[in-house]
Parts: sequence; structure tokens; C-alpha cells
Amino acid sequence: MSSRRELLHVRGAEPVGLYTLLRLERGTLDPGVPGQFFMLEAPGRLLPRALSLCLAPPGELAFLIDPIGRGTEALCTLENGDAIHVFGPLGNGFRLDVERPLLVGGGIGMAPLPYLAEALRFPPAVLGFRSERHAEAAFLLPGAEVVIDPVLVTDCNLEGFDVLACGPEPMLEAIAARCPGAQLAWEAPMACGYGACYGCAVEIDGELKRLCLEGPVLAAA
Repeated sequence: MSSRRELLHVRGAEPVGLYTLLRLERGTLDPGVPGQFFMLEAPGRLLPRALSLCLAPPGELAFLIDPIGRGTEALCTLENGDAIHVFGPLGNGFRLDVERPLLVGGGIGMAPLPYLAEALRFPPAVLGFRSERHAEAAFLLPGAEVVIDPVLVTDCNLEGFDVLACGPEPMLEAIAARCPGAQLAWEAPMACGYGACYGCAVEIDGELKRLCLEGPVLAAA
């Protein structure tokens, strides 16, 4: 599939606990593979924001956003009919050829899991959040087991599963130590989305990885 940049109109921006679900018309963009990402050009901001696709209902692309900075806050204030440029899909997503999948998400790391769950026909999932308000987003993944800090998703039984995970770095490192075969979606700020700026380079096992090209999904081993 090829990446495209397109002007898309907003169909809704709805609160989901402390997050926002931004729904855009799909236009001619391909939703891509679960775990890939799109660059959304926030109004009034110079740099776009990289967001994983959360849901892909017919004719739409939906993104779960944590308003933690000016760019994401600007995206959360969009209203029906507003238009923004979107570029994608980009990066490498999850491999779907797994026998016994278990989805694991931490906080806003749950964002790509609803779309992934649909592709895998709704396998078991466990989600961890730092508060009850954040955990309201779990309704996007019906049937998921939910834990609230100080209980951690890595305290749950992960043995014997093909783990597909997205969340904060300490969570991913803990999963990698327990599940060498896991697929991990790493998070990092991205400025361009196609490898030119090296802004998303992170050191993993002593090696620099550009997450926009080599990731965001990497094998734990």
C-alpha cells in the first residue's frame, strides 16, 4: 500500500474519559496495517503529530488522542466540518500471523489495539491505566481485562501467548524480558514520519532505531 497526503474533514471529536476520539472522513486513504501510524497536521502548529489508527469503520479513520501538548490539544479542539491534512499510513505494523494472540496496552498505548483486535477477530486483551478516568477508554475494546495503578499489566499472566503490546517504555521493556517473542509498538515523538529527521531515533539494546521506518512495531528479541 502507498502513503498519501490528503485533506480530510472532521466527523466528530468526542471525549472518552480523559482522552479524545477524533473521527475523520477516510477519503481515499488506506487504513493500513494495525500498528502503522498517520501524521496529522494540527491547526496552528508547525509540526504534525504521529498517531496510530484506533478504529477504521466504513468511510472513517478514528484516532484516540491524549491532549498532553499544544499539538494534541489543538487536534482535540477540532469540530465537525473542520479540515486537516493527514499523511499515511506509515511505518511497520503488527504481524497478524500469530496463533494465540494477547493484546496488552498501557495508557494511551491502547490506541492501536481496537483496530488490531478487529483484524485478529477479538482475542483476549489486558489494559492498564493510571486512573479510573483514563480507564473509561477501555470501552473501545469490549471484553478487555482492565487494571488500575498500582496494579500493572505486566503482573498479569502473559505466558503461553503471542503478545502484541503498545505502551510506555518501562512496560515494553518488562514485557520483552518475559516474552522474547512479543511484538512491541514503541512510542517516540516524530517530526517527519519518513526517516529524514532522525527525531524518533531511540536506543534499543544498544542500537539506534528510527521508529518511523524500522518500527513503530519491533520484535522484542
